[in-house]
Amino acid sequence: MTMQLWYGLFRGTFAVVFIGVQIALMIGLFVIWRKDRIGRAGLVPHGLAEEELPRVSVIIPVHNEQEELPYLLQSLAVQEYPQAEFIFIDDRSSDASPELLGDFAGIFPDGRVRVITLRENPGPNCKQYALGKGIAVASGDFFLFTDADCQVPPTWIRSMTARMRDPQVGLTIGPVFKAFPRRGFLYHYQCFDHAVRYMYLAGSTGLGAAGGGFGNNLILREEALRFIGGYTAVPVSLTEDAALIARLREGSPYQIRAALGRDVFVMTGTEHTWRDFTNQALRWNNGGLFSTDPATGYHFRFLMITISLGILGLFLLPVLPSLWPLSGAVLFSMLMNTLATLGLFGSALPPRDLLYLIHLVFTPLYFTILTILGFCRFKVIWKPRRGRSGTEGP
Repeated sequence: MTMQLWYGLFRGTFAVVFIGVQIALMIGLFVIWRKDRIGRAGLVPHGLAEEELPRVSVIIPVHNEQEELPYLLQSLAVQEYPQAEFIFIDDRSSDASPELLGDFAGIFPDGRVRVITLRENPGPNCKQYALGKGIAVASGDFFLFTDADCQVPPTWIRSMTARMRDPQVGLTIGPVFKAFPRRGFLYHYQCFDHAVRYMYLAGSTGLGAAGGGFGNNLILREEALRFIGGYTAVPVSLTEDAALIARLREGSPYQIRAALGRDVFVMTGTEHTWRDFTNQALRWNNGGLFSTDPATGYHFRFLMITISLGILGLFLLPVLPSLWPLSGAVLFSMLMNTLATLGLFGSALPPRDLLYLIHLVFTPLYFTILTILGFCRFKVIWKPRRGRSGTEGP
């Protein structure tokens, strides 16, 4: 075959395969949507006695979160689920976080609140180490995780537990959205970016290829964790939530689901500079690119590399206009993803305006930059800012 024929085959194949992958993700998203409707229909009834309810351990690592922690504690105090214990891991906090946790524990004289204090943390992923300490003392049938800079709806514990009523489900990931504190492209884009990422996660989960989730909204069956050898069997990773999901997917017969309903929407804070946001996004991106789980790494690298090729092709169009199928496929797929994201999660996103049109191009461009930085081994600083969740010190 001549070079021209190979070139034409590459252009056409790229467009067909890339759009095909996006359509498959939309099918997976529809599957999850159907399953989630069934999950919501089976909500844990309100009238049950406490002893009839599944026991839930809510596990939260804390490191210097005095600014954000009060909002989380307020949202936990009004949960519509009496049979839950709260386990906080105070990881070397030097601010007022321990005092805030002590005050919260005083609201529940029945001992449902436990605070574990870590004086040192050997890492290498300090958050993963802290979570292990919390899991070790948890007594629930389910372990429910969030971060100290989040806010959860009053229905959160009850609704996430409802998604686990099928005994074959070992883990359910839930949506996390960023707050929109004030106007500005940085804040608007973070909200959209977080929602698009969850849309991808939910779609791949619907296809049976769950490769990650947000660790600040995740519920795990204790029995499933025991089946894979406990939390110590989860490989140490920059993205401990993805490592847990991969271990469960490959090492157990349990299913992994995703939740979509408003009753489980968790809100978290935004980064206030592009540097902090890029550091956070790069850490997530690198977690997928270099995942120790072969399936997760392969699928994520394929997606990021094809997006990057499409965007790089966009810059070459003035000299190579025949590359239009590459860029066209990426932009068409981004349009599908944007419509799906707005349709499912619009109530948690900023008002619909023209910035969403800019995101159609900016999102794949930003993903391309992150991918290039990742392959160039650009250094990631773990949790560089004070007052954010996670448990890594300065």
